[in-house]
Amino acid sequence: MIEAGIISKISHQDFDTTYQKLKSVIENNPNLKIIAELNHQANASSVGLDLNPTRIIMFGNPNLGTPLMQNAQTMGLDLPQKILVYQNAEGVVNISYNNPIYLRDRHNITNQENILNKIAAALDKITDAAII
Repeated sequence: MIEAGIISKISHQDFDTTYQKLKSVIENNPNLKIIAELNHQANASSVGLDLNPTRIIMFGNPNLGTPLMQNAQTMGLDLPQKILVYQNAEGVVNISYNNPIYLRDRHNITNQENILNKIAAALDKITDAAII
């Protein structure tokens, strides 16, 4: 599903399994480096609020991201890459990320189709591996 520049997929796994598979796929790719992990559910809980399981993992590959930022420094708002894993009120686990083509248009990136296509293919492959 594509909505407003977001690609979302439904996982066939539970929340924890989906997140751990995603993290493992990224960690085992020598071209990628995890920058940060955020547990939004834990953050909400720390101030007494409830939130369904919601975590985001930020990771990057400077060989691909840097040329995009050289083209348009505002791309730094959307880099490093982020993938969100969340469980909705019905218990369905989703995995979502920014569509690189949407980011191209958002930041007016030019002459970087090869990099954008590589990123799109990598994100598709990474997320597919996490949801099966």
